[in-house]
Amino acid sequence: MSKSSFTGSNIFRVKKHNLRAILLTFLHHYAISRSQLAEETGLSNTTITNLTAELIAQGMIVEVDSMDTNGGQARRRVGRPRRMLQLVPDARFVVGVHIGIGMFRVAVANLHAEIVHNKMCHFPVDQPAKEVLDTIAQLVRETVDESQIDQQLVLGIGVGASGLVDHKTGVNVRAASLGWHDIPIREHLEMQLQLPIFVDNNVRAMALGEAYFGMGRGVEVLAFIYGRIGVGAGIVVNGQAFRGAGAGAGEIGHTIVLPMNGDCCRCGQNGCLETLVSEPVLLREAQLIADELPESILAANLANNDLKSIDAIFNAAEAGDQAALEMIENQMHYLGIALANLVNVLNPELIILGGMFAQGGELILPKVEATMRKLAFAGLGENVDLQPTAFGWRAGVIGAASLALKEFFYETEREQAILA
Repeated sequence: MSKSSFTGSNIFRVKKHNLRAILLTFLHHYAISRSQLAEETGLSNTTITNLTAELIAQGMIVEVDSMDTNGGQARRRVGRPRRMLQLVPDARFVVGVHIGIGMFRVAVANLHAEIVHNKMCHFPVDQPAKEVLDTIAQLVRETVDESQIDQQLVLGIGVGASGLVDHKTGVNVRAASLGWHDIPIREHLEMQLQLPIFVDNNVRAMALGEAYFGMGRGVEVLAFIYGRIGVGAGIVVNGQAFRGAGAGAGEIGHTIVLPMNGDCCRCGQNGCLETLVSEPVLLREAQLIADELPESILAANLANNDLKSIDAIFNAAEAGDQAALEMIENQMHYLGIALANLVNVLNPELIILGGMFAQGGELILPKVEATMRKLAFAGLGENVDLQPTAFGWRAGVIGAASLALKEFFYETEREQAILA
Protein backbone atom coordinates (compact mmCIF):
# COMPACT_ATOMS: atom_id res chain seq x y z
CA MET A 1 0.00 0.00 0.00
CA SER A 2 1.58 3.26 -1.11
CA LYS A 3 2.21 5.75 1.69
CA SER A 4 0.78 8.51 -0.48
CA SER A 5 -2.63 6.93 0.16
CA PHE A 6 -2.69 8.32 3.68
CA THR A 7 -1.47 11.90 3.21
CA GLY A 8 -3.55 14.23 5.35
CA SER A 9 -5.04 17.66 4.85
CA ASN A 10 -5.58 20.74 7.02
CA ILE A 11 -8.55 22.01 5.01
CA PHE A 12 -11.57 22.96 7.15
CA ARG A 13 -14.20 20.26 7.75
CA VAL A 14 -11.99 17.34 6.80
CA LYS A 15 -11.78 15.77 10.22
CA LYS A 16 -12.72 12.35 8.89
CA HIS A 17 -10.09 12.57 6.19
CA ASN A 18 -7.44 13.48 8.75
CA LEU A 19 -8.56 10.70 11.07
CA ARG A 20 -8.27 8.27 8.18
CA ALA A 21 -4.71 9.47 7.52
CA ILE A 22 -3.75 8.88 11.15
CA LEU A 23 -5.36 5.43 11.42
CA LEU A 24 -3.79 4.21 8.19
CA THR A 25 -0.39 5.33 9.44
CA PHE A 26 -0.76 3.08 12.49
CA LEU A 27 -0.93 0.08 10.15
CA HIS A 28 2.69 0.74 9.16
CA HIS A 29 4.14 1.37 12.62
CA TYR A 30 4.34 -0.67 15.79
CA ALA A 31 4.71 2.59 17.70
CA ILE A 32 4.97 6.17 16.47
CA SER A 33 5.42 9.58 18.07
CA ARG A 34 3.14 12.56 17.51
CA SER A 35 5.88 14.38 15.66
CA GLN A 36 6.39 11.38 13.37
CA LEU A 37 2.64 11.23 12.76
CA ALA A 38 2.68 14.88 11.75
CA GLU A 39 5.60 14.29 9.40
CA GLU A 40 4.10 11.20 7.73
CA THR A 41 0.56 12.56 7.30
CA GLY A 42 1.45 16.18 6.54
CA LEU A 43 -0.90 17.33 9.30
CA SER A 44 -0.11 20.13 11.72
CA ASN A 45 1.08 19.33 15.25
CA THR A 46 -2.11 20.87 16.61
CA THR A 47 -4.32 18.64 14.46
CA ILE A 48 -2.33 15.57 15.49
CA THR A 49 -2.55 16.51 19.17
CA ASN A 50 -6.31 17.03 19.05
CA LEU A 51 -7.18 13.91 17.06
CA THR A 52 -4.87 11.58 18.97
CA ALA A 53 -6.36 12.88 22.22
CA GLU A 54 -9.80 11.89 20.98
CA LEU A 55 -8.54 8.49 19.87
CA ILE A 56 -6.96 7.90 23.28
CA ALA A 57 -10.21 8.91 24.99
CA GLN A 58 -12.09 6.39 22.83
CA GLY A 59 -9.59 3.65 23.66
CA MET A 60 -8.42 3.30 20.05
CA ILE A 61 -4.79 4.14 20.73
CA VAL A 62 -2.65 4.18 23.84
CA GLU A 63 0.40 6.16 24.92
CA VAL A 64 3.50 4.10 25.78
CA ASP A 65 7.16 4.64 26.60
CA SER A 66 9.58 4.94 23.70
CA MET A 67 10.03 1.58 21.97
CA ASP A 68 12.70 0.25 19.71
CA THR A 69 11.83 -1.39 16.40
CA ASN A 70 11.60 -4.81 18.07
CA GLY A 71 8.94 -3.67 20.48
CA GLY A 72 11.28 -3.72 23.47
CA GLN A 73 12.33 -0.93 25.78
CA ALA A 74 14.63 1.49 24.00
CA ARG A 75 18.04 2.44 25.41
CA ARG A 76 17.53 4.94 28.19
CA ARG A 77 18.34 8.51 27.22
CA VAL A 78 19.06 11.56 29.33
CA GLY A 79 16.07 13.82 29.83
CA ARG A 80 12.35 13.35 29.56
CA PRO A 81 11.37 9.96 27.98
CA ARG A 82 9.83 10.20 24.54
CA ARG A 83 6.18 9.15 24.47
CA MET A 84 4.92 6.97 21.64
CA LEU A 85 1.48 5.98 20.43
CA GLN A 86 0.18 2.52 19.56
CA LEU A 87 -3.04 1.24 18.07
CA VAL A 88 -5.01 -0.97 20.47
CA PRO A 89 -5.85 -3.97 18.25
CA ASP A 90 -8.71 -5.22 20.42
CA ALA A 91 -10.38 -1.83 20.74
CA ARG A 92 -12.82 -2.78 17.99
CA PHE A 93 -13.69 -5.89 15.98
CA VAL A 94 -15.22 -6.85 12.66
CA VAL A 95 -16.69 -10.03 11.22
CA GLY A 96 -15.34 -11.49 7.98
CA VAL A 97 -17.44 -13.89 5.88
CA HIS A 98 -15.81 -15.78 3.01
CA ILE A 99 -18.31 -17.45 0.64
CA GLY A 100 -16.74 -20.07 -1.59
CA ILE A 101 -18.14 -22.87 -3.73
CA GLY A 102 -20.04 -25.16 -1.38
CA MET A 103 -18.54 -23.70 1.78
CA PHE A 104 -18.34 -20.54 3.80
CA ARG A 105 -16.26 -19.45 6.76
CA VAL A 106 -17.02 -16.81 9.38
CA ALA A 107 -14.39 -15.13 11.55
CA VAL A 108 -14.22 -12.42 14.18
CA ALA A 109 -11.09 -10.30 13.72
CA ASN A 110 -9.51 -7.35 15.50
CA LEU A 111 -8.13 -4.10 14.05
CA HIS A 112 -4.98 -5.93 12.88
CA ALA A 113 -7.16 -8.52 11.09
CA GLU A 114 -6.01 -11.12 13.61
CA ILE A 115 -8.60 -13.88 13.92
CA VAL A 116 -10.17 -14.21 17.35
CA HIS A 117 -12.56 -17.04 16.53
CA ASN A 118 -13.82 -18.69 13.35
CA LYS A 119 -16.25 -21.35 12.15
CA MET A 120 -16.78 -23.09 8.81
CA CYS A 121 -19.84 -24.65 7.19
CA HIS A 122 -20.39 -26.66 3.99
CA PHE A 123 -23.55 -26.40 1.89
CA PRO A 124 -24.87 -28.07 -1.30
CA VAL A 125 -24.01 -25.91 -4.30
CA ASP A 126 -27.61 -26.16 -5.49
CA GLN A 127 -29.05 -24.94 -2.18
CA PRO A 128 -31.18 -21.78 -2.62
CA ALA A 129 -29.22 -18.61 -1.91
CA LYS A 130 -31.68 -17.40 0.71
CA GLU A 131 -31.17 -20.56 2.75
CA VAL A 132 -27.40 -20.21 2.51
CA LEU A 133 -27.57 -16.58 3.66
CA ASP A 134 -29.86 -17.52 6.56
CA THR A 135 -27.30 -20.12 7.65
CA ILE A 136 -24.50 -17.53 7.33
CA ALA A 137 -26.42 -15.12 9.54
CA GLN A 138 -26.89 -17.80 12.17
CA LEU A 139 -23.22 -18.75 12.07
CA VAL A 140 -22.23 -15.08 12.43
CA ARG A 141 -24.28 -14.89 15.63
CA GLU A 142 -22.74 -18.10 16.95
CA THR A 143 -19.19 -17.04 16.09
CA VAL A 144 -19.54 -13.65 17.76
CA ASP A 145 -21.11 -15.25 20.85
CA GLU A 146 -18.38 -17.88 21.12
CA SER A 147 -15.62 -15.29 20.65
CA GLN A 148 -16.69 -13.78 24.00
CA ILE A 149 -16.05 -10.22 22.82
CA ASP A 150 -18.24 -7.25 23.68
CA GLN A 151 -20.73 -7.19 20.80
CA GLN A 152 -20.95 -3.39 21.09
CA LEU A 153 -17.37 -3.26 19.82
CA VAL A 154 -18.25 -4.90 16.46
CA LEU A 155 -18.03 -2.26 13.74
CA GLY A 156 -19.54 -4.23 10.88
CA ILE A 157 -19.28 -7.20 8.58
CA GLY A 158 -17.28 -7.75 5.41
CA VAL A 159 -18.44 -10.39 2.95
CA GLY A 160 -16.23 -11.77 0.20
CA ALA A 161 -18.47 -13.68 -2.20
CA SER A 162 -17.70 -15.88 -5.18
CA GLY A 163 -18.62 -14.47 -8.58
CA LEU A 164 -19.41 -11.05 -9.99
CA VAL A 165 -20.35 -8.67 -7.18
CA ASP A 166 -21.66 -5.10 -7.30
CA HIS A 167 -19.89 -3.62 -4.27
CA LYS A 168 -22.06 -0.50 -4.32
CA THR A 169 -25.34 -2.36 -3.88
CA GLY A 170 -24.02 -5.50 -2.19
CA VAL A 171 -25.66 -7.67 -4.85
CA ASN A 172 -24.10 -10.87 -6.14
CA VAL A 173 -24.82 -10.35 -9.83
CA ARG A 174 -23.71 -13.79 -10.91
CA ALA A 175 -21.99 -16.76 -9.33
CA ALA A 176 -22.10 -19.42 -12.03
CA SER A 177 -20.77 -22.23 -9.85
CA LEU A 178 -23.55 -21.63 -7.32
CA GLY A 179 -26.31 -20.78 -9.78
CA TRP A 180 -26.75 -17.38 -8.08
CA HIS A 181 -28.14 -14.43 -10.01
CA ASP A 182 -28.90 -10.98 -8.57
CA ILE A 183 -28.75 -12.09 -4.94
CA PRO A 184 -29.03 -9.10 -2.52
CA ILE A 185 -26.45 -10.30 0.00
CA ARG A 186 -26.06 -7.01 1.86
CA GLU A 187 -29.78 -6.30 2.15
CA HIS A 188 -30.56 -9.81 3.36
CA LEU A 189 -27.79 -9.97 5.97
CA GLU A 190 -28.33 -6.42 7.25
CA MET A 191 -31.98 -7.23 7.93
CA GLN A 192 -30.95 -10.34 9.84
CA LEU A 193 -27.95 -9.00 11.74
CA GLN A 194 -28.61 -5.28 12.17
CA LEU A 195 -25.00 -4.37 11.38
CA PRO A 196 -23.49 -2.44 8.46
CA ILE A 197 -22.25 -4.81 5.78
CA PHE A 198 -19.87 -4.40 2.85
CA VAL A 199 -19.81 -6.99 0.07
CA ASP A 200 -17.25 -7.57 -2.68
CA ASN A 201 -15.76 -10.39 -4.73
CA ASN A 202 -13.94 -12.87 -2.48
CA VAL A 203 -10.63 -12.89 -4.38
CA ARG A 204 -10.61 -9.09 -4.56
CA ALA A 205 -11.05 -9.15 -0.80
CA MET A 206 -8.07 -11.50 -0.43
CA ALA A 207 -5.94 -9.08 -2.43
CA LEU A 208 -7.01 -6.23 -0.18
CA GLY A 209 -6.17 -8.29 2.90
CA GLU A 210 -2.65 -8.81 1.59
CA ALA A 211 -2.29 -5.10 0.80
CA TYR A 212 -3.33 -4.00 4.27
CA PHE A 213 -2.16 -6.81 6.54
CA GLY A 214 0.07 -9.16 4.57
CA MET A 215 3.05 -9.20 2.26
CA GLY A 216 1.51 -6.47 0.08
CA ARG A 217 2.19 -3.65 2.53
CA GLY A 218 4.09 -0.88 0.80
CA VAL A 219 3.45 -2.43 -2.65
CA GLU A 220 1.88 -0.08 -5.19
CA VAL A 221 0.46 -2.72 -7.56
CA LEU A 222 -0.30 -6.32 -6.58
CA ALA A 223 -2.41 -9.16 -7.89
CA PHE A 224 -3.79 -12.09 -5.91
CA ILE A 225 -4.50 -15.23 -7.95
CA TYR A 226 -6.79 -17.80 -6.33
CA GLY A 227 -7.42 -21.28 -7.66
CA ARG A 228 -9.83 -23.94 -6.50
CA ILE A 229 -13.09 -24.83 -8.25
CA GLY A 230 -12.58 -21.73 -10.37
CA VAL A 231 -9.75 -19.25 -10.90
CA GLY A 232 -9.95 -15.57 -10.04
CA ALA A 233 -7.73 -12.55 -9.52
CA GLY A 234 -7.88 -9.56 -7.21
CA ILE A 235 -5.97 -6.39 -8.10
CA VAL A 236 -4.96 -3.63 -5.70
CA VAL A 237 -3.42 -0.35 -6.86
CA ASN A 238 -2.08 2.11 -4.28
CA GLY A 239 -4.10 0.49 -1.52
CA GLN A 240 -7.37 0.57 -3.47
CA ALA A 241 -9.16 -2.42 -5.00
CA PHE A 242 -9.35 -2.17 -8.77
CA ARG A 243 -12.78 -3.31 -9.91
CA GLY A 244 -13.06 -2.09 -13.49
CA ALA A 245 -15.99 -0.25 -15.04
CA GLY A 246 -18.48 -3.01 -14.30
CA ALA A 247 -16.88 -4.54 -11.20
CA GLY A 248 -15.65 -7.40 -13.39
CA ALA A 249 -11.90 -6.81 -13.22
CA GLY A 250 -9.92 -9.89 -12.23
CA GLU A 251 -11.79 -12.62 -14.11
CA ILE A 252 -8.50 -14.19 -15.10
CA GLY A 253 -10.08 -17.64 -15.02
CA HIS A 254 -11.95 -16.70 -18.20
CA THR A 255 -8.86 -15.52 -20.03
CA ILE A 256 -8.97 -17.55 -23.24
CA VAL A 257 -5.74 -19.52 -23.51
CA LEU A 258 -6.72 -22.22 -26.08
CA PRO A 259 -9.40 -20.68 -28.31
CA MET A 260 -9.23 -23.26 -31.11
CA ASN A 261 -8.93 -26.62 -29.37
CA GLY A 262 -9.84 -25.81 -25.79
CA ASP A 263 -12.58 -27.42 -23.72
CA CYS A 264 -15.87 -25.65 -23.22
CA CYS A 265 -15.95 -23.56 -20.04
CA ARG A 266 -18.99 -23.14 -17.81
CA CYS A 267 -19.09 -19.52 -19.01
CA GLY A 268 -19.84 -20.76 -22.54
CA GLN A 269 -16.48 -19.95 -24.13
CA ASN A 270 -13.82 -22.44 -25.19
CA GLY A 271 -10.28 -22.69 -23.85
CA CYS A 272 -10.60 -20.54 -20.71
CA LEU A 273 -7.81 -20.78 -18.14
CA GLU A 274 -10.27 -22.45 -15.75
CA THR A 275 -10.58 -25.40 -18.14
CA LEU A 276 -6.84 -26.00 -17.79
CA VAL A 277 -5.74 -25.33 -14.21
CA SER A 278 -8.74 -25.56 -11.84
CA GLU A 279 -9.09 -28.33 -9.26
CA PRO A 280 -11.74 -30.31 -11.18
CA VAL A 281 -9.47 -30.33 -14.24
CA LEU A 282 -6.46 -31.56 -12.28
CA LEU A 283 -8.60 -34.29 -10.75
CA ARG A 284 -9.90 -35.35 -14.14
CA GLU A 285 -6.38 -35.55 -15.57
CA ALA A 286 -5.14 -37.38 -12.48
CA GLN A 287 -7.88 -39.98 -12.74
CA LEU A 288 -7.00 -40.64 -16.38
CA ILE A 289 -3.41 -41.26 -15.32
CA ALA A 290 -4.51 -43.50 -12.44
CA ASP A 291 -6.66 -45.56 -14.83
CA GLU A 292 -3.62 -46.11 -17.06
CA LEU A 293 -1.25 -46.73 -14.13
CA PRO A 294 -3.32 -48.56 -11.48
CA GLU A 295 -0.20 -49.54 -9.50
CA SER A 296 1.05 -45.95 -9.21
CA ILE A 297 1.25 -43.84 -6.05
CA LEU A 298 -1.27 -41.48 -7.62
CA ALA A 299 -3.82 -44.28 -8.14
CA ALA A 300 -3.41 -45.44 -4.55
CA ASN A 301 -3.81 -41.89 -3.24
CA LEU A 302 -6.94 -41.22 -5.28
CA ALA A 303 -8.45 -44.42 -3.85
CA ASN A 304 -7.62 -43.32 -0.29
CA ASN A 305 -10.74 -41.78 1.23
CA ASP A 306 -8.70 -40.22 4.02
CA LEU A 307 -7.09 -37.83 1.54
CA LYS A 308 -8.85 -34.82 0.10
CA SER A 309 -8.90 -34.98 -3.67
CA ILE A 310 -6.29 -32.34 -4.45
CA ASP A 311 -4.09 -33.58 -1.58
CA ALA A 312 -4.00 -36.99 -3.26
CA ILE A 313 -2.40 -35.42 -6.33
CA PHE A 314 0.07 -33.20 -4.49
CA ASN A 315 1.10 -35.97 -2.08
CA ALA A 316 1.73 -38.36 -4.97
CA ALA A 317 3.90 -35.80 -6.75
CA GLU A 318 5.84 -35.05 -3.56
CA ALA A 319 6.38 -38.80 -3.11
CA GLY A 320 8.02 -38.97 -6.53
CA ASP A 321 5.18 -40.08 -8.79
CA GLN A 322 6.61 -38.95 -12.12
CA ALA A 323 3.31 -38.96 -14.01
CA ALA A 324 1.70 -36.75 -11.36
CA LEU A 325 4.66 -34.36 -11.48
CA GLU A 326 4.53 -34.10 -15.25
CA MET A 327 0.77 -33.54 -15.25
CA ILE A 328 1.06 -30.69 -12.74
CA GLU A 329 3.89 -29.08 -14.72
CA ASN A 330 1.98 -29.39 -17.99
CA GLN A 331 -1.16 -27.79 -16.62
CA MET A 332 0.64 -25.07 -14.67
CA HIS A 333 2.41 -23.99 -17.86
CA TYR A 334 -0.94 -22.43 -18.82
CA LEU A 335 -1.13 -20.53 -15.54
CA GLY A 336 2.33 -19.15 -16.32
CA ILE A 337 1.06 -17.98 -19.72
CA ALA A 338 -1.89 -16.21 -18.08
CA LEU A 339 0.39 -14.51 -15.55
CA ALA A 340 2.75 -13.37 -18.32
CA ASN A 341 -0.24 -11.72 -20.00
CA LEU A 342 -1.23 -10.18 -16.69
CA VAL A 343 2.28 -8.80 -16.24
CA ASN A 344 2.20 -7.30 -19.73
CA VAL A 345 -1.09 -5.51 -19.02
CA LEU A 346 -0.75 -4.61 -15.34
CA ASN A 347 3.01 -4.58 -14.63
CA PRO A 348 2.57 -5.53 -10.95
CA GLU A 349 5.36 -5.57 -8.38
CA LEU A 350 3.91 -8.60 -6.59
CA ILE A 351 1.76 -11.57 -7.57
CA ILE A 352 0.46 -13.73 -4.73
CA LEU A 353 -0.88 -17.24 -5.29
CA GLY A 354 -3.68 -18.52 -3.09
CA GLY A 355 -5.96 -21.53 -2.71
CA MET A 356 -4.64 -24.72 -4.27
CA PHE A 357 -1.92 -22.75 -6.09
CA ALA A 358 -0.39 -21.91 -2.72
CA GLN A 359 -1.20 -25.35 -1.34
CA GLY A 360 0.80 -26.92 -4.16
CA GLY A 361 3.81 -24.87 -3.09
CA GLU A 362 7.05 -25.89 -4.74
CA LEU A 363 5.22 -28.26 -7.08
CA ILE A 364 3.54 -25.32 -8.78
CA LEU A 365 5.60 -22.19 -8.19
CA PRO A 366 8.80 -23.03 -10.16
CA LYS A 367 6.98 -23.92 -13.39
CA VAL A 368 4.62 -20.96 -13.19
CA GLU A 369 7.44 -18.56 -12.39
CA ALA A 370 9.73 -19.83 -15.18
CA THR A 371 6.95 -19.57 -17.77
CA MET A 372 5.86 -16.12 -16.62
CA ARG A 373 9.40 -14.73 -16.70
CA LYS A 374 10.15 -16.28 -20.10
CA LEU A 375 6.99 -15.07 -21.85
CA ALA A 376 6.45 -11.61 -20.32
CA PHE A 377 7.32 -8.75 -22.65
CA ALA A 378 10.76 -7.12 -22.55
CA GLY A 379 11.81 -8.81 -19.33
CA LEU A 380 8.95 -7.32 -17.28
CA GLY A 381 8.48 -10.66 -15.58
CA GLU A 382 11.99 -10.49 -14.09
CA ASN A 383 10.90 -7.66 -11.81
CA VAL A 384 7.80 -9.39 -10.45
CA ASP A 385 7.92 -11.05 -7.05
CA LEU A 386 5.82 -14.25 -7.20
CA GLN A 387 4.92 -15.71 -3.81
CA PRO A 388 2.37 -18.07 -2.23
CA THR A 389 0.17 -16.42 0.37
CA ALA A 390 1.37 -16.79 3.94
CA PHE A 391 -2.24 -16.63 5.16
CA GLY A 392 -3.16 -20.13 3.95
CA TRP A 393 -6.83 -20.95 4.61
CA ARG A 394 -7.16 -17.66 6.49
CA ALA A 395 -6.80 -15.61 3.29
CA GLY A 396 -10.55 -15.64 2.63
CA VAL A 397 -11.73 -14.46 6.04
CA ILE A 398 -8.81 -12.05 6.51
CA GLY A 399 -9.73 -10.57 3.15
CA ALA A 400 -13.40 -10.31 4.10
CA ALA A 401 -12.47 -8.77 7.45
CA SER A 402 -10.26 -6.30 5.57
CA LEU A 403 -13.29 -5.14 3.57
CA ALA A 404 -15.03 -4.23 6.80
CA LEU A 405 -11.95 -2.70 8.45
CA LYS A 406 -11.27 -0.52 5.43
CA GLU A 407 -14.87 0.57 5.04
CA PHE A 408 -15.85 1.02 8.68
CA PHE A 409 -12.58 2.01 10.36
CA TYR A 410 -9.46 2.87 8.39
CA GLU A 411 -10.98 4.68 5.44
CA THR A 412 -14.58 5.27 6.42
CA GLU A 413 -16.45 8.31 5.20
CA ARG A 414 -19.76 7.03 6.54
CA GLU A 415 -21.81 8.54 9.32
CA GLN A 416 -20.75 5.74 11.64
CA ALA A 417 -17.12 6.85 11.43
CA ILE A 418 -15.23 6.47 14.69
CA LEU A 419 -15.16 10.22 15.27
CA ALA A 420 -18.25 11.35 13.39
